[in-house]
Amino acid sequence: MSSSTNQKLSRRLRLNWVDSFLIGVRVAAVVFIAIGLVGTIINFANGEGPTAVAWRDLVVGGIAQGTMYGLIALGYSMVYGVLGFINFAHGEVFMGGAMTAFFMASYFVETGLWADSFVIALILVILSSMFASTVIAVLVERIAYRRLRNAPRLIPLITSIGVSFFLQYSAAFLFGISNKSFPQPPQGLLNKVDVFGLGWLLIEGTKLLVIVISVVSMAVLYFIVERTKTGRSMRAVAEDKEIAGLMGINVDRTIVTTFAVGGAMAGIAGSMWALLFRGVSFNTGFLPGIKAFTAAVLGGVGNIVGAMLGGLLLGLFEGVGPLLILDGWGIPGVSQLKDVVAFAALVLVLVFRPSGLLGERLSVEDRG
Repeated sequence: MSSSTNQKLSRRLRLNWVDSFLIGVRVAAVVFIAIGLVGTIINFANGEGPTAVAWRDLVVGGIAQGTMYGLIALGYSMVYGVLGFINFAHGEVFMGGAMTAFFMASYFVETGLWADSFVIALILVILSSMFASTVIAVLVERIAYRRLRNAPRLIPLITSIGVSFFLQYSAAFLFGISNKSFPQPPQGLLNKVDVFGLGWLLIEGTKLLVIVISVVSMAVLYFIVERTKTGRSMRAVAEDKEIAGLMGINVDRTIVTTFAVGGAMAGIAGSMWALLFRGVSFNTGFLPGIKAFTAAVLGGVGNIVGAMLGGLLLGLFEGVGPLLILDGWGIPGVSQLKDVVAFAALVLVLVFRPSGLLGERLSVEDRG
């Protein structure tokens, strides 16, 4: 009896130490952020640091980048929902879409369509990127993952990392390692647009276009998942594959459809990324892919709305966070620390809410 009591007491002490440490981290984080915010506000009141216009541009840039993270994060969440593992090759699916957008846009520049009918050219570029990314995603599922569905989870995870490097360096072999400059859009998109006609919300045309296309794409995907027969099949397979199969749902086809839809969203994000940043290379998908995975975890893995929200917030953290928090501490070169701020935000969210902002959506098997 005494031995059992001692074990229980020891376990409680360990738990108390862990809880105390986490409480300390939370308090320290709140204090650090509060002091940084107060310092930034004081600097702004004294006329130091970025102007109001600069803050507006940072917020708009963060939203534009965040919507693209959200589009990529959807693929991570959807695949995790139906197969229960993180597809780290999804960043290279995004890269395939961006690379396709570059080649298609360059071709349209040569033919004159880019200058004469930009809207038609852009639609064709986006559709081509969606097609390329969808094909890559479906081929990856068919060749690399299908035979591993019943394998231990570590195996498909390691496989996805291998597929990621294979796709990345295949692109380097085929297209070279140099950075490719995406064609410049028409001058009208480079100018700022007065969104509400009030003169205070001026957004660069390219960023506004990226935000609109990304938000519309997310809305269409949400409608597909929530309101269509295909979406109901995807949600049923994500909940319980065996029961879904017994109900007459073609599980294999639904999983392929999930990869295809996630790939299409990555293709849209790839074309928007190339248009906004006007640069594409063989490793374009690596860092955005990791950050999109971060966004998926931030919002709640397996949660479609959470992936969208996580991407948007991550973009804002990157755009505004360094100046909003670190500048108040007087830290030099804060603009170079945006990646640190983005991943630190993930850690803090998970410390306060381990399941993500909107909570995870797990299958019956994972919950068990």
